[in-house]
Formats: sequence, C-alpha cells, structure tokens
Amino acid sequence: MTSNLPLKVNIITLFPEMFSALHYGIVGRAIESGQLEYCCLNPREHTQNRNGYIDDSPYGGGPGMIMQAEPILACIDIARQQLPKAFTILLTPSGHRVEQHTLQHLNSHHELIIICGRYEGIDARLTRLTRIDAELSLGDFVLSGGEIAAMALIDSCARQRPNVLGHPEGATDDSFSDGLLEAPQYTRPKTLENQTVPGVLLSGNHADIRQWRRQQALGRTWRYRPDLLEKLELDTADQALLLDYQQTFREGEQT
Repeated sequence: MTSNLPLKVNIITLFPEMFSALHYGIVGRAIESGQLEYCCLNPREHTQNRNGYIDDSPYGGGPGMIMQAEPILACIDIARQQLPKAFTILLTPSGHRVEQHTLQHLNSHHELIIICGRYEGIDARLTRLTRIDAELSLGDFVLSGGEIAAMALIDSCARQRPNVLGHPEGATDDSFSDGLLEAPQYTRPKTLENQTVPGVLLSGNHADIRQWRRQQALGRTWRYRPDLLEKLELDTADQALLLDYQQTFREGEQT
C-alpha cells in the first residue's frame, strides 16, 4: 500500500549533479508539490585520506578500482540521522531484479536511502557492517554506476504518490500494475496513413472499451511477455478473452 506521506529520499552518490534530471516532467511536479523530497550525500566529502580518493585497487588483483566502504558508511550514518525510518537500498548488478511488485513494496515506505555504486563495485564488507534492507538491480546488464538506476526507482515511486499524476487511475493502468502489459493507446487523428483507430474506442460504450482493453492487455502479454502470464491465475472470463485474441491473431497470420 502506498504511503500518503511525502516520499523522502537520501541518495549516496559520487555524482549529485546527475539528479538534476529529476526536476523535469512528472517527477519535477512531485518535487514542486512537496510529494517528493531528495538529498544527495557525496562519499568524497567523507574520505579519510589526504588526496580525497574514495577508491582503491582490489585485493587479489584484477582490473578496475573498488569503492572503499568507510566513506559510504559515513554517508549512511548521516542519512539515517536525517531519515531514521528509512528503508536502505544498495544498487548492484548482483541484486534482485526490480519488478512492479518491488516498487509497490518500496512505496509502502516514506523514507528511502539509495546507495549508488561506481567503478568495479563497493568493498563487500559494507553489507556486513551496516543494515542493507534490499540489494536491487534493474536487470541483467551493467551500467557505469547506480545513478541512472536510482533515478528510475525514484521516478517509478514518485508517479505512484497521491495526486502526482493528472488522473487518479493513471498509475493503476500502467503496464505491470496488474501483472500484464498495457493495452495499446491511440489519439488524434482518427485516421493516419490508412491506419484507423479501433472502432470500439470511438463507440462511447465504456463496458465494451474496458473489455477490449482487457483483451488487448492479455493478448499483448501473451505475444511479448509470456513469462508474465505464467505467474497469473486467469479467471474464466480472462481465459475466454485470451483464447479469442489468440484465434484472431493466428487467423491474421495465415491471411
């Protein structure tokens, strides 16, 4: 369940400037309305060596550099003083893959601490020296750092906050919100290079429109993300809608 309190996020990052991108679009409106507050803490400001380095070579050899745990631990301590109830997230390629239900769980909290790694990662002792509530990854690929992933999490959480989207059902109609991909959407003009908007959407019959959208969501998920369907228990009505979609789709392939 989404908290009704403003979302407060402390981000531990070497590149605070990157988060200026949050001030645009829907997330920017969430910041302006007070539904989202964030603060960046830079580990460089808490390093214990004279040169200001926050990374070092890995024990045992190997390419790249490893972020030292001490400056990050110092930032976590400060972040928890500011947000004592915060749920703490470490972004790492080895973390659990983020899915919609993950974000819904995060949104049950109103305070988050997000740790952005860089280089070849963070000294593994970090997770044994402080509480990490979740280790998360956007997917099976590697980014240069956790900042883009952090902004993706914040964006998705912010859009689910009360009154952030223009329409109250905007977030609940998103892809993945009910385990399915979203139905296709159309806008003006009605005809575009001989391609017309499906007639049901012009009918004004809201029951028919809801059924069409449900069928399209089921069908698109079957075509593009069958793995999602395997996780769902479809009722009799949904099974009938999907079967009808599959038959129509296969007939279209044969013509």
